[in-house]
Amino acid sequence: MDATLHALGGILLRAVPTLIVVILLHLYLKAVFFGPLKKVLAERRAATAGAREAAEASAKLAAAKSAEYDAAIQQARAAIYKEQEEERKKWLADQSRRIEETRAHAHEALKDARGALETEAAAAKRDLEARSAELAEAIAQQVLEGRAA
Repeated sequence: MDATLHALGGILLRAVPTLIVVILLHLYLKAVFFGPLKKVLAERRAATAGAREAAEASAKLAAAKSAEYDAAIQQARAAIYKEQEEERKKWLADQSRRIEETRAHAHEALKDARGALETEAAAAKRDLEARSAELAEAIAQQVLEGRAA
């Protein structure tokens, strides 16, 4: 067993320089390679996170602007619909006024025509009465002349 421990001690003694080289290589790589790599990755992560945050902020801003735009469009549409409704009401009121004016003129013309017709009818009646009296007299005279003959 002594020989085994002695052989193991010799192996460990020969492995010490390799262990030191491995430790030095680790420290060198950590300082020269992994340190800057870690720094670059941290910067990249920060830049990516910053860009992501900026993109999220831009998306939120765009959504807010879109909501404002939609609200403005809705207000403009409401204003246009209101104007159209007011114009339609004005047009209907104007149309109703014109219809009433036309109806009043038609009633007036009808009233005048009835008055003129009644006047003509009365004149025709008087004329007929006057002519009927003349005609009756002419008939009576013809009858009397016919009897006398």
